[in-house]
Amino acid sequence: MTILNIETSTTCCSASITIDGLSVSSVENLTKANHATELPVFIEQLLQQAKVSNWRLDAVALSQGPGSYTGLRIGTSMAKGICYSLNIPLIPIDTLQILCASIAESEYTITEETLLCPMIDARRMEVYTALYQPVIKSSSNSIFFFPKSEVIAKVIDNNAFSEILELHNVYFFGDGANKCRSIINAKNACFIDDIIPRASYMGKLAELQINMLNDKQIAYYEPFYLKEFIAAPSHVKGLE
Repeated sequence: MTILNIETSTTCCSASITIDGLSVSSVENLTKANHATELPVFIEQLLQQAKVSNWRLDAVALSQGPGSYTGLRIGTSMAKGICYSLNIPLIPIDTLQILCASIAESEYTITEETLLCPMIDARRMEVYTALYQPVIKSSSNSIFFFPKSEVIAKVIDNNAFSEILELHNVYFFGDGANKCRSIINAKNACFIDDIIPRASYMGKLAELQINMLNDKQIAYYEPFYLKEFIAAPSHVKGLE
């Protein structure tokens, strides 16, 4: 399958085209991206390249959350528009699993005995997180991520993950992990820096996704926010 992938769940912004699970083209801003202005440009570049290369898109894969409310809304709007215009399905993918796919593509050795704990910053001492167990398929050298817990918004304190850390080595990573480093200090806890969800790692997950949303389902689709949006007071003069 040829899939356009969109990832806007954090302060990073990325888009890619994957063919049969492998990234063939990607555009990204991995620092402080402005999703509203950059994502349309990224997608235009990729669609133009697809036209030149004669790649026919079969679907759009979208990082569904949890994550930034605004970022998820922007990514969803763009994905829906492309799906409607090209009459192709939408494939929502769990953002935490995209983080797991990112670490699987990194230099770190992943074994089935190690639990993965991706974390997305949810402000203050709260993170969006879940536990995953890697399952390695030796025939294809592929890694799948079996959920060991549900996705939750978790407040981090001195007792966070204490029971699981007594039994397992746990990798903590993602933009929410940094603020937990000084609190979770068990010997089995390993913190890994610079792991972010990237569109170029979404292809294999999208290929494995059986449920694709058709045009009627897309109309009612909403991102997985996990928490309700809370508007902050405006700091613009005259709008208080």
